[in-house]
Amino acid sequence: MIIPEPILDNEQKIQVMKHSILFILISGLTFIGNNLMAGSKTYLACMTVKTETIRKTKDKDEIQKLIRQALTWANSKNTIDLLPVISDSSDSIYIGFDSKILNMNLKKLEETKLFAKEFIDNYNQIILTLDKNIKGKVYDDWFVGDLPTFGFANDVNPWCDCQEIPDDKPNPWDLVEITVVNLDQDKGELTWTWGKSDWEDLMYKFRVVKEDGKWKISYMEGFDYNEGIKED
Repeated sequence: MIIPEPILDNEQKIQVMKHSILFILISGLTFIGNNLMAGSKTYLACMTVKTETIRKTKDKDEIQKLIRQALTWANSKNTIDLLPVISDSSDSIYIGFDSKILNMNLKKLEETKLFAKEFIDNYNQIILTLDKNIKGKVYDDWFVGDLPTFGFANDVNPWCDCQEIPDDKPNPWDLVEITVVNLDQDKGELTWTWGKSDWEDLMYKFRVVKEDGKWKISYMEGFDYNEGIKED
């Protein structure tokens, strides 16, 4: 049995048409809205990636400038006396370290604005431990004029962990190039090399942190505490 379609008057037809048009409009707007939202999410994701890339590039440039400045300062006449030793009355054996000079060193490191508190505290702890071990006869006697009987600053420059540096530029530290190992917004682990030179295969580890919105050096390979206090 075929059920006949209801006969609609003109007013009812108009109402049906209005509902149909409204449905089409709502569907269309929903479709457009979904596409706009998807597009916005894609745009925001792209902008986030772009912003992050710009930030990392800026941070890398700042850190490269930082390590060059630190190495230039450390190898200038303004640097600190890394091993402020005291000898015995006959000036034959070193018996410890001068605490007054050590405190001056700590102040100078802080005043450079290049080194984080972590780095300064670590250097301080190295010297205090070495002083204690020398006085406690943990190491062999360290005779004046001889190399130290421990690892720190022993026959190498701990700032670059090297004995020699390239001499083909007025400031060889300008050759230094860095590579990022890990880097986020407030800390990073990196390495530096001598860039495009005969020394480029040599690589040195260092770390940085942000203090007061500025990148500072928190660790350098030549200042490793555990290696520095080892008996040589």
